[in-house]
Amino acid sequence: MTAKPVTHYPQGTASGGRTGLSHVAIIMDGNGRWAAGQGLPRAAGHRQGVEAARRAVEAANELGLTHLTLYSFSTENWGRPAGEVRDLMTLLRKFIAQDLPRLKREGVRVRIIGDRESLDPELRILVTRAEKETGGNHSFTLQIAFNYGGRDEIIRVARSLAVKASEGVIDPKKIAGSDIEQLLDTKGIPDPELVIRTSGEKRISNFLLWQAAYAEYVFLDVLWPDFDRSHFEKAIAEYQLRDRRFGGIGAGAG
Repeated sequence: MTAKPVTHYPQGTASGGRTGLSHVAIIMDGNGRWAAGQGLPRAAGHRQGVEAARRAVEAANELGLTHLTLYSFSTENWGRPAGEVRDLMTLLRKFIAQDLPRLKREGVRVRIIGDRESLDPELRILVTRAEKETGGNHSFTLQIAFNYGGRDEIIRVARSLAVKASEGVIDPKKIAGSDIEQLLDTKGIPDPELVIRTSGEKRISNFLLWQAAYAEYVFLDVLWPDFDRSHFEKAIAEYQLRDRRFGGIGAGAG
């Protein structure tokens, strides 16, 4: 995955400039509907979704991004049928086992965000191994949100701050946003400028609620297993046409 410059976007490149991008997050939606449309079991849709994730990682790196976050398994997904949950857990195991050597060679750092306490010990060990073996890579970060929920993350931060306050480590009246950010799963990772959701649904689904407070959202009609570089480029092009105000007055305001 060799980084390539982007020259055909209307305002700068995907990796720099006033409307440039460094971090994109994706809500990968539509595996089940893709499988149903093909007359296949849902597991087949999830397997094809992994292939789309591989394409997304490659495209993100080639487009000059430095961070990509993929929403793989939410805290609400435990409510799915037990067999489907097992399939999703197995896919994460296979993805790490099969892709880790290549990711290491290509300078990709792997991070897993989410609550790990509910995962089985074998999977926790595998996740820790992936992070440890790629921890020295700095050219590109792949962040996988697995057993992740934005509300759950904020609750865990609140509990941690409450403990520190009760122990006298911090003054509750002086808690600032920076204190919260230091306890988020994404500590040290820049906030995403762009969040993409596939499948045509227009929801944020409890994803990066703190981090994406000022992100732009692009909703694509494509089902996740069909997602490729052309869809990635379409989303970036739409992002770069927007006027990001961050609560202020836009450049085109009178």
